[in-house]
Amino acid sequence: MSESNRVNDDRWGRPLRRRSRGIKSQPAPSEPGFVGPIDESAIPEGAPILIRARPPVDGPAPMTRLARDPDDIDRQLQDLVALMARGIVDHGQDVRVDILRAGDDASLELSVHPDDLGHVIGKQGRTARSLRLALGAAAARHGRKAGLEIAD
Repeated sequence: MSESNRVNDDRWGRPLRRRSRGIKSQPAPSEPGFVGPIDESAIPEGAPILIRARPPVDGPAPMTRLARDPDDIDRQLQDLVALMARGIVDHGQDVRVDILRAGDDASLELSVHPDDLGHVIGKQGRTARSLRLALGAAAARHGRKAGLEIAD
């Protein structure tokens, strides 16, 4: 291909996108700032304060969740996982599903016979991913989230 043809190729077809070269660096500030927790007496007068840490809160953290007893929806999700797992494994009588955490963000644990562990996990974890997907979809119908752990 000649040089003249290469130049004309830019006019035809989709234009090439420019690649991002990352974040452009900003010029350094003229005055040094403070980073990390600093005692207020150590801050010079007139120095800008970007972030002020909140004082520690006495008592439990504000975002703690209280443990709940399993309700009917948690039991239905437990039965669903047990039903799906019994259809996959060879030793269906050894399938056990425990509720680790109940409520809006439930967590279930599936235990199977050691010989059936490969059946439940599947190639590259595809069967386990499908079980988790079906459990999440069933929980979402009730406005909840649910996770599945496979015990070995």
